[in-house]
Amino acid sequence: MVAFPNCKINIGLHITEKRSDGFHNLQSCFYPVGWSDVLEVIPSDSFSFASSGLDIPGEVSKNLCVKAYNLLKADFDLPPVQMHLHKIVPIGAGLGGGSADAAFTLKLLNDRFSLGINTPQLEDYARLLGSDCAFFIQNRPLYCLEKGDVFRDIAVDLSGYHILLVYPNLAISTAEAYAAVKPQKPAIPLATLLQNPVDTWRNTIHNDFEDSLFPTYPELAQIKQALYDAGAVYASMSGSGSTVYGIFNAPAVVPNQFWNYSVWQGRL
Repeated sequence: MVAFPNCKINIGLHITEKRSDGFHNLQSCFYPVGWSDVLEVIPSDSFSFASSGLDIPGEVSKNLCVKAYNLLKADFDLPPVQMHLHKIVPIGAGLGGGSADAAFTLKLLNDRFSLGINTPQLEDYARLLGSDCAFFIQNRPLYCLEKGDVFRDIAVDLSGYHILLVYPNLAISTAEAYAAVKPQKPAIPLATLLQNPVDTWRNTIHNDFEDSLFPTYPELAQIKQALYDAGAVYASMSGSGSTVYGIFNAPAVVPNQFWNYSVWQGRL
């Protein structure tokens, strides 16, 4: 079986407080985007994992796809599989690419071997793998709270808009991003602001990580401004960086200054 784990963007991201467990509570809208990896899982005589495309750092045993397999194998009589991941979505980019790979592994294994795991149960398994993983089980626009793994429905629909994602080949670790952020509860909840028209978001909807990361990495602020100059109705950094995206009414003309960056464009 083959699946195409897609990435996500954050529309607004408020870090509201630091938790007693060392994590942070947040408010954000996660929205799926079509930039995708390719994941294949087939039965085999012995377990194996291989990857191609972008280089994935770290030991194979710590890859999220492998950890997802082992997580289900502990509770189910899973046969060995051959797993191949073709990595396309940049790593350390604020797009949740690794989290999507893990969640899609859970879903593929559940479907292929008829494990009968329902959606809430799959989300619980995904939460054990990472804060963003559970979102990709439903893989639809959701208002995300706490660590980003508690969900509420939200009426945000960007159908018909186009998006341009720009990754400046700069990986920002989650630890680095959170080290400088200052938690603060917003005066108006993000969920309220998201109900306003998209062309008003520029003045109201904000990613808190921009406050600390833009001074350190000024090219990120330059990309955001270039997207507005190119006609974006809204632009923002995604997650804890470093991808910056622009939402457009029509396909965008990619600015020349992005020639040496990783760029993806598609319809939402």
